[in-house]
Amino acid sequence: MRSRLNGKRLAVIGDPIEHSLSPVIQQAMLDALGLDCTYERIRVQAGTAADWLPGAAALGLGGFNATMPHKADLVPLMDELSADARMYRSVNTVVLRDGRFLGFNTDGEGFLRSIMEQGVDIRGKHVTVLGAGGAARSVVLKMAAEGAARITVCCRSPEKAAGLAGASPAVHVADLSRQSTDSVLADSALLVNGTPLGMQGVAADFEDFTFLEALPAAAPVCDLIYRPLKTRLLEEAEKRGHPTLNGLGMLIHQAILALEHFAAMELDAAAMKAAVMERLLPVLNSGK
Repeated sequence: MRSRLNGKRLAVIGDPIEHSLSPVIQQAMLDALGLDCTYERIRVQAGTAADWLPGAAALGLGGFNATMPHKADLVPLMDELSADARMYRSVNTVVLRDGRFLGFNTDGEGFLRSIMEQGVDIRGKHVTVLGAGGAARSVVLKMAAEGAARITVCCRSPEKAAGLAGASPAVHVADLSRQSTDSVLADSALLVNGTPLGMQGVAADFEDFTFLEALPAAAPVCDLIYRPLKTRLLEEAEKRGHPTLNGLGMLIHQAILALEHFAAMELDAAAMKAAVMERLLPVLNSGK
């Protein structure tokens, strides 16, 4: 296949970067497409993205992904930003083209595609999101832009999410007290966990899961975590009869969108997902 990526390198930058799954995901897709392109990890120390960026082209890079702590730092360094990158004030995908740096963010759209794939439609619905960190922010703002009637963000420090609420009239903020969550969940069509509670390597988890009983019986529960593939939250939701989704779909779909930007071509998402799953599931199941 002819592509602008043939003979190029792709990478993911971050600090730390050793455990990023992006090389596994992207190389699986590049190989499936028959592209002569490699994908690697590059450690770029926190606060040094501006110093590193001018040398990116000399490394033979056709583009790169960015993870913590560089997503916000890259925004003012781009020659052009996509609408989503501007909306989130965050860049996770950079394309090098004709000496210019083009910044994108595929997180929110990746989330939307992952839930739509499972038949979940948020348009005109009330969604509750737990947490207001980076991943949750992208998800919230994208759902608001795509027609969710109301999105309630429940977090420990509501004042920290004030800017998020101000970004869209559909977004509201509440605390994580049991009284607040019970009231909010009562008419929610979807619950999304955007906190790290229950993540592999994180000691903390939800203290109890009885708050799920306030959620309507048919409402799906989505956890943005994919390590482990089934968190305790999803286990408890399944016990109560809720459809469940983990964060693996979002991870893969945002990566497919990133590769579409890198290659400047539309991809067969189903074929790409199949290629990724073949290589990624053994890694995830190994627990490493």
